Amino acid sequence: MEQKSSLKVRVQKLGTSLSNMVMPNIGAFIAWGVAASLFIATGYLPNKALDTNVVGPMLKYVLPLLIGYTGGYNIHKQRGGVIGAIASFGAIAGSTVTMFIGAMIMGPLSAWLLKKFDEKVQPKIKTGFEMLVNNFSLGLIGFALMVLAFFIIGPVVAQLTEWVGIGVEAIVKVHLLPLANLIIEPAKILFLNNALNHGIFTPLGTEQVAKVGKSVLFLLEANPGPGLGVLIAYAMFGKGSAKSSSWGAMIIHFFGGIHEIYFPYVMMKPAMFLAVIAGGLTGTFTFQTLNAGLTAPASPGSIIAIMGMSPKGWGPHLVVLAGVFAAAAVSFLVASVILKSDKSDDDSLEAAQAATQAAKAESKGQAVTSNSDITTDNIHQIIFACDAGMGSSAMGASILRDKVKKAGLDIPVSNQAISNLQDTANTLIVTQEELADRAGQKTPRAVHVAVDNFLATPKYDEIVANLTNSGTVSEASKASAEETDSAEIDLNHIDAVVFAYGKAKGSATMGQETLRSIFKNNEVKIPVSTAAYQDLKDYNAKNILVVTTIAHQGEVQQSAPHAQLLVVDSLVTTPEYDKLVARMHK
Repeated sequence: MEQKSSLKVRVQKLGTSLSNMVMPNIGAFIAWGVAASLFIATGYLPNKALDTNVVGPMLKYVLPLLIGYTGGYNIHKQRGGVIGAIASFGAIAGSTVTMFIGAMIMGPLSAWLLKKFDEKVQPKIKTGFEMLVNNFSLGLIGFALMVLAFFIIGPVVAQLTEWVGIGVEAIVKVHLLPLANLIIEPAKILFLNNALNHGIFTPLGTEQVAKVGKSVLFLLEANPGPGLGVLIAYAMFGKGSAKSSSWGAMIIHFFGGIHEIYFPYVMMKPAMFLAVIAGGLTGTFTFQTLNAGLTAPASPGSIIAIMGMSPKGWGPHLVVLAGVFAAAAVSFLVASVILKSDKSDDDSLEAAQAATQAAKAESKGQAVTSNSDITTDNIHQIIFACDAGMGSSAMGASILRDKVKKAGLDIPVSNQAISNLQDTANTLIVTQEELADRAGQKTPRAVHVAVDNFLATPKYDEIVANLTNSGTVSEASKASAEETDSAEIDLNHIDAVVFAYGKAKGSATMGQETLRSIFKNNEVKIPVSTAAYQDLKDYNAKNILVVTTIAHQGEVQQSAPHAQLLVVDSLVTTPEYDKLVARMHK
C-alpha cells in the first residue's frame, strides 16, 4: 500500500513539475493562439507580415524561452531562470521544430547544475568578489550548456518530437484517440489534470496548430462534458447535500472551468468512474469524427474559454459544442443508472468525505491530525494547497477566511501550489485528500488537515471551533454570531427568502437555485428570489429572511434592519440551508 502511494506521489510530482513550467505562461500561449487565429492564411484577418514576423517567431522563440526560464526559476529563482533561458536557446537554435520539450529539459537541468555550483562555491567567495563570481559563473556555465544543447539536446529532442508527432497522427488516423480517455478521466480525478493538459497536451497541441491551424489535443482533458453529466445526474437523482450542492458546483465547473469541484462526486461512488470514462470516450470520438479542435489551450476548462479558442466560423464552434454535450449526455445517462440503482439510505456528501478520509488514513497507517494541535498558540497562518495553487484552493481559502473573520480571529488564510510550500512551524495546511501525501512530505513541521472537497466540508467548522476554543473571541463577534445563528430562524414564520447582492449577482443567483432545489425536494412552498442591496428596503419586514455573507452583513442590516438575517460563509455551498428545512419539519 505504501509503495502504491509513493508511486502515485512520484507521478504527481513529475506531472506537476511539467505543468508548472507551462501554467504560468498560459497567457502567452493564449496570446499566440489569438494571433494565429487572426493572422494566419486561414484566419479571421489574414496578414502575411504579421504571420511571418509575429506568429512564427513567437512560437519558435518566445514560448520555449518562457518555459525554459520558468523551469529554471522553479529550481533556483532568478539565477535559475536566466541560465534556463540561455541553455534553452541552444536547443531552440539547434533544431528546426518547436523546442518545448527541449526547454522543459534544459531549463530545470541547467538551473539544478548552477544551484549545486552555488552551494559549493558561494560560501568560499572572498568578500567583495561576490558579484564577479556570480555573474561569470552563470555566464560561463550557461554558455557551455547552450553549446551542448545546440549540438546534442536540440537534434535529439527534434527527432523524438518528430516520432511522437508521427505516433499521434497515426493514432488519430486509425480513430483510436478516444481510448486515451481510459487513462485521462481517472488520472484527472487523481489530480493529474494540470499535468496532462499543460505538461503534455499543450506542447503537442501547439505543434499541431502550427501545422494545421487547430488541435483536438486541447480538448481531451479540458472537455467539461463528463463532469457536467455527473453533476446533472446528482442534481436529478442524488440525495442529501450531494444533490443540493450539485447545482452550484455545476455552474462553477461548466462556466468557471474549475473541474476539481466535481472530483468528490465521483470519488464518493467509485462506479462513477465509469460515467466520466464513458463521457470522455464519447466526447473525444465526436471531436475526432467531426474534425473539431482549438487554436490554443483553453485554461481554465470553461465552456467560455473553449468557445473563445475555437477556430473561425460557426461550424468549428458547433462541432466543439457537439463533443462537449455528447460527452455530458453519455456521462449523465451512465451516472443516472448508477444513482438510481443505488439503494443505500445515506448519500450525504459530508459523510462520504469523512468516511473516505478515515479509511484512507487508516490504510496508510496515518493518524488523523489531533484537534489539540489546532490552537491559536500553535497556528499562526492557514494555507490552502492544491496542485496549481489556483481555482479550488482559492475558493476554499475564501470560505475559511470568512469563517475565521466571523469568529473574530486574526489568522491569515491564503492559497498556494504545493510545490511552493515552505516547511515552517505554526502553519496549518489544508489540502485535498489525494494530495495529502505530497503536502506532508513538503511540510513535515506543519499541521495538516485533508478534505475531499474544498467547497463543502465540515472540517472548516471544526478548525474554527478548535481555534476559538483556545483563543479569545471578541464580544462583538460573539454577539454577531448569536444574532445571526440559523438555529433561531423558524421557516414556519417566513414568507419569502431573498439573497442579497452588490455589484455581482452570480453567487446570489447560484445560492438562490441551490435553496430552491432544497425547498422543492422537501415540498417547501416559500418563494426564493434575489435583490440588490439598494432594493432591500422593499423587504424590510420580520417575515422576510435575507441571506448574505459575513463580508456584506453590515450593508444588509443597514438596508433592511427589521428583516431576519441568515449570515453564511458561502451563498453557494453551506449546510445551513438543510438545517433550516430540517427544523421546519420537526
